[in-house]
Amino acid sequence: MPSRETHGDLPPSIRVTPPGPSSRTWLIRHAHVAAPMGPMLPPGPPSSIVYASGRGSNVTDVDGNRYVDLAGGFGALLIGHLHRNVQRVIALQGERLLQALGDLYPADAKIALLERLTRLFPEANALGILAQSGSDAVSAALKTAVLATGKPGVLAFGAAYHGLGYGPLAACGLRESYRAPFAAQLSQHVSFAPYPTNAQSAAESLDGCRRILSGGDVGAVLIEPVLGRGGVVPPPAGYLAELARLAREAGALFVADEIWTGLGRAGSWLSTVAEGVIPDLVCLGKGLGGGLPISAVIGRNQVMQSWRREAEVVHTATFAGAPLAASAAIATLEVLGKEKLPQRAATLGDRYGAELRTALSGYAAVREVRSRGLMVGVDLGERPGAASRLMKGLLQAGYVTSTGGGKREVLVLTPPLNIDEAVLFGSIPVIAEQLSKSS
Repeated sequence: MPSRETHGDLPPSIRVTPPGPSSRTWLIRHAHVAAPMGPMLPPGPPSSIVYASGRGSNVTDVDGNRYVDLAGGFGALLIGHLHRNVQRVIALQGERLLQALGDLYPADAKIALLERLTRLFPEANALGILAQSGSDAVSAALKTAVLATGKPGVLAFGAAYHGLGYGPLAACGLRESYRAPFAAQLSQHVSFAPYPTNAQSAAESLDGCRRILSGGDVGAVLIEPVLGRGGVVPPPAGYLAELARLAREAGALFVADEIWTGLGRAGSWLSTVAEGVIPDLVCLGKGLGGGLPISAVIGRNQVMQSWRREAEVVHTATFAGAPLAASAAIATLEVLGKEKLPQRAATLGDRYGAELRTALSGYAAVREVRSRGLMVGVDLGERPGAASRLMKGLLQAGYVTSTGGGKREVLVLTPPLNIDEAVLFGSIPVIAEQLSKSS
């Protein structure tokens, strides 16, 4: 098991109340040059910080405050900031080759990465496509589905998030505001079923899926094995298997968006496979590159062969599978395997989730604490922005977190899988304290 000495994780150290003067100055500069994103904010000083450096499970802002990073780049930093193995490989690759020529003259690193990734798929002779982001990977999967089935329809789920490219955005059920301004340009062939939260809602969800699939035009059933930005919601046992069966009966591909859950985050290499389900296609991303942007789709050989056509049809980009990111991804997979981090996430996450539930059990504001591996959500119920207020309090105390759910009512914790145990469990009393202040 990784030790604190190995990774150097430290508790928070707040020198100046966040956001400090340097962060405020940088954020003012940012406001002058960056297009505004998100909801309109009331006038007043900024409330976020600006990162300066990171190491392991710690990040330091431009004011010198040290935080424990329980957000991990929205779940992307599976092995923390600047892991030595990844740094070493990036340095070596940086002296060899930064860019190849896509699929025409691919780099050795790209080929080696595809070999590693396709071995994660539970069937022989799997094939893969490398992409640049989670959204890009989902786009490639949706394209593959229509090529393989000839059907344009997509069955997606409420509260799901698959990225903001136009293909994935059409299947985004998290917030209507994400889709509404662009609705006229999005695919009209997407239907939504509710994401299940218990046995009753699972039955209702499956009934909805049957109705949608009975139309005969659905080529892809796209689902997160555990809702990520939707609030860390695992489906009831058996739901994914029954959904996969319905998809195949209807001649649709079962597409698992494992960009959040895959590669150990939820306690296994692939959550769908751990649930006894073999998808037709799996999307991977976020933590794959160890901090660099890279993603992938892996899937059944027969399905992927649908790209082979007389007229050229491709899904690629200039930097897809670039050797620097591909090398970092190989190093990340090596660390995950050698340190048995998927297994660690399962056991450590179970203990952390249980202790957090116990610590927060007396708080009326907490509806539920949900966890799968080191993917944890503290649901604060029907109080819009409740998790955002808690997140700000935790930042003041030295912990970086994020939020999820349609009304940002869920505090989301996705720390590195190799985080020091003492540092991780030290967050529990702080969360309880800040919850008392924000309620």
